[in-house]
Amino acid sequence: MTNKHNTVLYIGVTTNLVLRVIKHRTKKWVDAFTAKYNCDKLVYYEYFDDIVDAIARDRQLKKWRRKWKEALINKINPLWRDLFDDVERDYPHTDFGDL
Repeated sequence: MTNKHNTVLYIGVTTNLVLRVIKHRTKKWVDAFTAKYNCDKLVYYEYFDDIVDAIARDRQLKKWRRKWKEALINKINPLWRDLFDDVERDYPHTDFGDL
């Protein structure tokens, strides 16, 4: 996730991407990094069948230099457009739990 000027990058792992993005956008966690830096645009995501693999990838990406992260985003999303509508459309059976 990033802010509207693409100056900040946030990486995280979740079992429910739609719900997690909504929580970041609504600043559910007011003291969180995403709230502080207004990260509300989803520009890249990966899906994993196994949460252990997802956590390993999260840890790997967090160690990367910003330049490498930008190259990864540019490969999939060169315009850095918000991908949230795509995710919401492609995965419509989301449980919104305690939103």
